[in-house]
Amino acid sequence: MTSPRIGVLALQGDVREHAVALAALGADVARVRRPDDLAAVQGLVIPGGESSVIDKLARAFELHDPLREAIAGGLPVYGTCAGLILLAERIVDGIAGQQTFGGLDVTVRRNAFGSQVDSFETDLEVPSLGAPPVHAAFIRAPLIEQVGARAEPLAHLSDGRVVAVRQGPLLGTSFHPEVTGELRFHRLLLDAVAAA
Repeated sequence: MTSPRIGVLALQGDVREHAVALAALGADVARVRRPDDLAAVQGLVIPGGESSVIDKLARAFELHDPLREAIAGGLPVYGTCAGLILLAERIVDGIAGQQTFGGLDVTVRRNAFGSQVDSFETDLEVPSLGAPPVHAAFIRAPLIEQVGARAEPLAHLSDGRVVAVRQGPLLGTSFHPEVTGELRFHRLLLDAVAAA
């Protein structure tokens, strides 16, 4: 059986860490910078970074519309941190003119936890993943403020705020599992690719 070809959107952000995580699970990893690269993958990770910069670069590289179309067409996609913002249908505190690729029926607030110095790590219970808890790193993280009817919350902070969500083949987390060596969310992406 051939390995699934999974792309990592390689415009800005922590591309290498996701490539390492996917390769550890047996995926054939490709860096996606142009529409032709996108057309050649069966799934995609949109990494953390700066959502407004990734948005601008996606438009500059003529990737914005192909990404929107691929997501709407059912491409399995996993977005972490900035990637979650870019998958959200609605954003709060975006910069002027900021656009998303859409797909997730959620409202996300950028930098909801403050600046870099407010970054933190915590353990999260994720019932759909079972034990052990997920050790999650939040780095200038966004927050899922509202979950629409089509999306399903996967994880909450102890105060009830939603930090992970799934909707069909789309997955988004406020935190960075690739930083802490947590591979189960990447495995969910691969499962979605296999199901597609």
